[in-house]
Amino acid sequence: MNVTTDRLITDKLEHWAQTQPDAPAIDFQDQALTWAEFRDRVHQVSGGLLALGVSGGDRVATFDKNHLAGIEVSLGASAIGAAHAILNWRLIGDQLAYVLKDSAPTVVFVGAELLPAYDAIKDQLTGVQRVIVVGGDADGYEPWLARAEPVEPLREVKADETALIMYSSGTTGFPKGVELTHRNLNTHSALSQGELDAAPDSVSLVAMPLFHVGGTCYALGRIARGSHLILIREVDPALLLAAMGQGVTHIFLVPAVVGMVLAAGDGAIALFAGLDELIYGASPMPLPMLRRALEVWPDVDLVQVYGMTEFAGVISRLTPEAHRDTEHPERLTSAGQAIPGAEMRIVDPATLEDVEPGQVGEVWFRTAQTMKGYLGNPDATAEAKTSDGWMRTGDLGHADEDGFVFIVDRIKDMIISGGENIYAPEVENVLAAHPAVAEAVIIGVPDEKWGEVVKAVVALAPDQSLTAEELIAYSRERLAHYKCPRSVDFMEALPRNPSGKVLKRDLRKPHWDGRDRTVI
Repeated sequence: MNVTTDRLITDKLEHWAQTQPDAPAIDFQDQALTWAEFRDRVHQVSGGLLALGVSGGDRVATFDKNHLAGIEVSLGASAIGAAHAILNWRLIGDQLAYVLKDSAPTVVFVGAELLPAYDAIKDQLTGVQRVIVVGGDADGYEPWLARAEPVEPLREVKADETALIMYSSGTTGFPKGVELTHRNLNTHSALSQGELDAAPDSVSLVAMPLFHVGGTCYALGRIARGSHLILIREVDPALLLAAMGQGVTHIFLVPAVVGMVLAAGDGAIALFAGLDELIYGASPMPLPMLRRALEVWPDVDLVQVYGMTEFAGVISRLTPEAHRDTEHPERLTSAGQAIPGAEMRIVDPATLEDVEPGQVGEVWFRTAQTMKGYLGNPDATAEAKTSDGWMRTGDLGHADEDGFVFIVDRIKDMIISGGENIYAPEVENVLAAHPAVAEAVIIGVPDEKWGEVVKAVVALAPDQSLTAEELIAYSRERLAHYKCPRSVDFMEALPRNPSGKVLKRDLRKPHWDGRDRTVI
């Protein structure tokens, strides 16, 4: 499906710099750029990289928290045919060394406060020719940019060349580098939000980390629409609320941050009440939290998105209308419908045949958004992506008669107890509905009789108390007993990766270590 004539991810930047050169384009800390100024700086990045010897097929990397440089390097590098690897700034030691070796950049942009982590592993890197410090007293980025001769996007760069390398979450080991092309990214920008088109006078807050598709790919989608971007350094409550005071109309957040806003009181809730659109995703939102959001923000369009790095972000969407559809309240727990241009199948993981309607299987999609592949890993690419273009998500789900897809679990997270399949979201939604519970997840732990049984891991709401026995009894009033937790652990906060997903692997590990069989 040909949905865009754009060749490069910079095409829309060039368009807006021509049509509204003096309109506000992007704000970061004390920098406020118009579209013409933004374009000119991106051209300087391209020229600066060429002067350093970077050319088509090469890679550059950024190891920093959110910074204007991160977006400019994505655009400027890709415009000359290079790829930008955006690294998780929380990585240290062997994991940081791994992604830098894997992405093999010739130039690395390092945030000043992260230099110690980079310096600790730099001797392991052989291909890095230049390190440019971003920010701080020894900032090298702005002087480097000022010296650069501007270069416009190169005509020889093709739409199917890699523009970004974004690393998967890595909850089951070292992350894989997802190669996203200009075509993947432009298709995502064109289709990911359907009719919810942010007008050029909209103000979009980029709060999520740029190493996540909810950061960079969300920003690219808003640039494509000519929206004024406000970029904040990280998801810090003070930064977030201050930015909201600048007239933000559109935002993407993970549910954990939405929960933080709801818990912050009437002032924070009022700031978000002026939004046109609040998009949330990357992990399921507990139903009580979602109902609370619908109640306190009656005039805000809530949009749930489901996706993967391998799709450049969003692949299905639960629209505002579906959120408030009183005839189908069950769809609040769905991931919505496949976005335009995406085909969906529900497939038996064993036979690879489509399951009957309503039955659970692995969710597959086929779309022009699908990644080029995993960097330097053809075996993993072939395992995830079929020869005819279908991408296996690794998620189990089922679809209703109108194509609303319900994700029930990760294939690797499904609990099998005494031969019965137990899907985490069903149990977690029941536990989360308890008034004393802020968040709850379930994991499978070993059991001599049943193979594995359900354990709940729970974070309590502020000033609440609850015993394991009380929560188990509560669940038994609402679920078949084999689905109920046999034990409960309480934690102050659930462990998460930088994308906001709960690290169930970390929670399971102590229970399965040393055993021949593992579900990690």
